[in-house]
Amino acid sequence: MIATSVDAFGAIGRLLEYPGAGYRTHLTQCLECLADGNPEALARIRRFAAAIDGLSVQQLQERFTETFDLNPVCTLEVGWQLFGEEYARGNFLVTMRQLLRTHEVPESSELPDHLTHVLSLLDRLEPEARVELVERYVSPAVAKMLTSFEGKDGPYEDVMQAVGTLIADVTTAQTAEVAHD
Repeated sequence: MIATSVDAFGAIGRLLEYPGAGYRTHLTQCLECLADGNPEALARIRRFAAAIDGLSVQQLQERFTETFDLNPVCTLEVGWQLFGEEYARGNFLVTMRQLLRTHEVPESSELPDHLTHVLSLLDRLEPEARVELVERYVSPAVAKMLTSFEGKDGPYEDVMQAVGTLIADVTTAQTAEVAHD
């Protein structure tokens, strides 16, 4: 298992927020969180940093909007990725809101199933609950999101690939733990 900082999920999640004035600070914090953890995720975030170097906040916002808001296949809502407009998504939203409140994860203007919230929640869950959330919901949703990047060369692909790497570590860690028991 590759060690990952406890706050790595939340740090990488902040890179999936709509870019604002503090975005580069979030990027630096993410790089610091990953420095002693997952080398593949760190390399992806470094590549992302290089790709956006020199872009203004407005240009970053345009890239973000093109990548996530104008591309429904890559919307950052986990529940939408899994359930679309089905009734089950409503139940998932209620469950996510309860989990966010229970674990004191502050919500933004985004829905509770937004990947930024879900990633922050992963930092606060006990290992078994983290594995369950990742295996049941996060991993399938992120895999679906990643398909929207195929054949394109956008900088946010590296962020999403880094997310994929970190969540794969969660299930790998669980498998390794079970093997040792």
